[in-house]
Amino acid sequence: MASVGIWRVCALYKRILLAHRLLPAELRALGDRYVREEFRRNRAVGAQEANRFIKEWEAYADILQAQVMEGVMHPMQKAHYGADLTENKLKDFSGEQIGQLYELMQEATKPNDLFNHEDDPYNKK
Repeated sequence: MASVGIWRVCALYKRILLAHRLLPAELRALGDRYVREEFRRNRAVGAQEANRFIKEWEAYADILQAQVMEGVMHPMQKAHYGADLTENKLKDFSGEQIGQLYELMQEATKPNDLFNHEDDPYNKK
């Protein structure tokens, strides 16, 4: 991704991680891990792929930043994060990207068993 400028990539990466700090802990952990893996996975892509990668992640950063700022400005309202994928957008995905999206969906929808432990004194049945 050197063709798009390492400073631009680093600034975008930092911007995303800073926005993630305002997410709930479980979303932050999932998001940080996913962003880290995606940026690593796409280090050596060509110029065209790099430009598309940057464009998509900048759009994500813009949306996320607006959503977290809305949450900060209105803390009493339930925050909503993310955006729906259109059918046209999904058609542009490769098979590998669809697989990654499926894995991300599975990870994001796992039940949170943090409070469901048998030895938890507050978990009375």
